[in-house]
Amino acid sequence: MPTRAHSTDAGLDLYAAESVQVAPAGGRASVGTGLVVQIPEAVAGLVLPRSGLALKRGVTLANAPGLIDPGYRGELRVLLLNTDPELEFEVSPGDRIAQLLLVPVVQARLLLSDTLDDSTRGEGGFGSSGF
Repeated sequence: MPTRAHSTDAGLDLYAAESVQVAPAGGRASVGTGLVVQIPEAVAGLVLPRSGLALKRGVTLANAPGLIDPGYRGELRVLLLNTDPELEFEVSPGDRIAQLLLVPVVQARLLLSDTLDDSTRGEGGFGSSGF
């Protein structure tokens, strides 16, 4: 079962249910957690990397964040990516490999419009507030 390391943690730690080798230099592997999920309506499951795994081993998620929609039924799998150019990474059953964050989803109504309201930011995007 997923766990929280601390009672106030937002994310639930996800554990590997199988052994997997993740080859170096961009190697990817799908790792099963053994969990079958049913996310409630109006909630999304976000699968996020573990910062310690990324820092210490160079392993992150290939599709971070992974999105689990409420309609999905099945095993929660984690797609790991090894960024270390030389070392393989071995996953063993029971290893913490990712985190699951459950967040409310607002089903916004989309509107087609020819104009947008003004704002102080305007079209300022990437880098517009400095480095």
